[in-house]
Amino acid sequence: MEPHGSQPLRTAGASLDDATAAAVLVHGRGATARSILRMGEEFNATGVAYLAPQAARNTWYPNPFTAPVESNEPGRSSGLEAVAAAVDEANDAGIPTERLLLLGFSQGACLASEFVARTPTRYGGLAALSGGLIGERIDPEEYAGDLEGTPVFLGCSDVDPHIPAERVHETATVFERLNADVTKRLYEGMGHTVNADERDHVASMLSALVA
Repeated sequence: MEPHGSQPLRTAGASLDDATAAAVLVHGRGATARSILRMGEEFNATGVAYLAPQAARNTWYPNPFTAPVESNEPGRSSGLEAVAAAVDEANDAGIPTERLLLLGFSQGACLASEFVARTPTRYGGLAALSGGLIGERIDPEEYAGDLEGTPVFLGCSDVDPHIPAERVHETATVFERLNADVTKRLYEGMGHTVNADERDHVASMLSALVA
């Protein structure tokens, strides 16, 4: 069963034929592919193609990301397939994975993190904004492979009502073990949102891909 398999892949920015780099943007619960594409436009990165998969009924999986994995199936697995399909779309257009950044917010950040950790290679980057790896508990030894220095940015509030700070720390540990170049920032008292510092950091990550 693929709840998200029939959903569209939305695009913005440079066309895939003309782009130097690409970014797969994964929206949060209750949001849309089009809404996270609008975030992409704020980065002002020339030469970047943006691809955004859409979740069925705007939700990738039903329960908190810290619930047992089985309780979020088949949405979780189908969501990972949707992310993989977007990556494949960019690769098929001639954009190598090392020039591809994955970005997600909230549920989307959790999916993007899980995808990169489960399919390690050299990516252009990962920006997980208000999210972390999925599951009731995180065992770093369950993740294996080499991200070959992939830049990973984890940004979150230290009091996010949906994302425990400890899960951000655990996620950073996993990515460090996978040989990623991890930047972790917990913002004091911030809500469940994206701030200017996070936007600036992502913009710099994208600029590095098209330089």
